[in-house]
Amino acid sequence: MEYLLLIYSDEKDMAATPPAELEQMMGAYMAYTQALAGANVLRGGNRLRPISAATTVRTTGGKTQTLDGPFAETREQLGGYYLIDVPDLDAALSWASRCPGAQYGSVEVRPIWAM
Repeated sequence: MEYLLLIYSDEKDMAATPPAELEQMMGAYMAYTQALAGANVLRGGNRLRPISAATTVRTTGGKTQTLDGPFAETREQLGGYYLIDVPDLDAALSWASRCPGAQYGSVEVRPIWAM
């Protein structure tokens, strides 16, 4: 079953992180990505650009609006994701707990609804 691991963190905190710590964090993500690939569960994933680059589209009553930035104001922003294919929720939660993003923010685990 496929699950999306949604990685949330505070962009302001990330921007204030010293370069040496950022390099260590990126190394942890590279190792995590290699572990997912080595276990043959990785189906995709990417880091997202900052929310300042986001555009939200909403259609209400037949009228489309485009807004700069995300729709909701939150303390943590979606910064990236992994798409994994594992046997069950317990396996997905196990992988999510090992994601470096769980140390700096949160990792939401969401099952994919195949269409």
